Amino acid sequence: MKKTDHTTEKKQRIINALWGLFIGDALAMPAHWYYQPANIPKLFGGSVKTYEAPPHPHVEAFLVGGKYLPDVAQAKKLGRKYDILFQHARFYKTSYTDFDKSGFEYDEDGNLNIKDRYHYHHGLDAGENTLNAQLVRVLMRQIVAAGKYQPDKFIADFIEYMTSQGLNNDPYTEGYLRAWFENYSTGLPPAFCASNQRSNPGLNALGGLIRPLVLALAAGDESQALAFAAQHQQLTHRSESIGAGLAVIVPAIHQIINGINPKGVIENQSAKLRLPKYEGLELFRKYQEYGGPAAVPQDVMWQLHQTFADETWDIKTFTANQSETKVVKKIFSTACYVEHGVPMLLYLAYKYNFSFEEALLANVNVGGDNVHRGMALGMLLGAASHEIPQNLIAGLKAREALEKEIEAFAEIAVGGQGLG
Repeated sequence: MKKTDHTTEKKQRIINALWGLFIGDALAMPAHWYYQPANIPKLFGGSVKTYEAPPHPHVEAFLVGGKYLPDVAQAKKLGRKYDILFQHARFYKTSYTDFDKSGFEYDEDGNLNIKDRYHYHHGLDAGENTLNAQLVRVLMRQIVAAGKYQPDKFIADFIEYMTSQGLNNDPYTEGYLRAWFENYSTGLPPAFCASNQRSNPGLNALGGLIRPLVLALAAGDESQALAFAAQHQQLTHRSESIGAGLAVIVPAIHQIINGINPKGVIENQSAKLRLPKYEGLELFRKYQEYGGPAAVPQDVMWQLHQTFADETWDIKTFTANQSETKVVKKIFSTACYVEHGVPMLLYLAYKYNFSFEEALLANVNVGGDNVHRGMALGMLLGAASHEIPQNLIAGLKAREALEKEIEAFAEIAVGGQGLG
């Protein structure tokens, strides 16, 4: 293959990986955070097969009552913006609004009434992307505008996006974002506002993989890709689990984009993994012993998520011997945890033989953190695909803007010079 032909193919794989991210996100959005997969066909009249708007109510939702407690007085003294919620503040208990005036009703046992169980992405349209996908666009636009990645400029753009009214339609402001801006309000330098997984277990979440994976597309080789991905991760997630996940997926995407057989890549990369010692059902039983994850002591929580099987993972044998029914929830938790979510998304790509639409819809319908799992899965599937279904591209709400941003980013990334 001529060099120019290889470059053209590589650029198209980068483009397809990015389409996969935004498609995986928007497809999964309406079925996000259903831990009981049977609820999905009940609410959607069958399995989700295309873009849908989020239903109301979300019978399993815990959006209402989340906390965001910036130091308002200190932020004002420093001239720092602190409101990242705006019209969505009514869903949260904040230090600058009165939650009791939001009008939510609770029953005599203190449970939120079903009519007030708002979907995490309440108000988004079918085919619209979530906040974390929009922050991917913030990163892409920074790189396109400067011709290269500039961490300080990205952080400035990130702060501007999050603290500007009218830019974010998504009510679900993930915990890492709230923790980041709480730290920012106190006067910490932006480079040190990320929370730490040991003190904030919620940082062990698949969402922390996404922007670093996109940045890795612009690298000239695997080692550079992984180095810059890890650096970017630290800006918002000081998480050992995310670093471990990137160590597996960054080389996989890089190899697939460069034309290496995707099934062989996944077999090799999965062999670097050891599966979590505490399987999905056992993990949740441990949580129940303590009365819920919030009550688990930090040292116990660390061990639950950092203890692994002795042997490495043979995904080929595993897929042949395990039913999907057993894999989902029983072996791998469908929650956001990286040590469960990374092997789950590798399993889905491998089981469905990198069939783009089939694997992404399977991801949607198992529920849990299907949005962030779907973004990373979509990147893998897209990188392995010669063509993305046009109906899925056309159904994205921001298709025209995304097309321009993806093309401009891929033009920089394909030369491997986008990291400066």
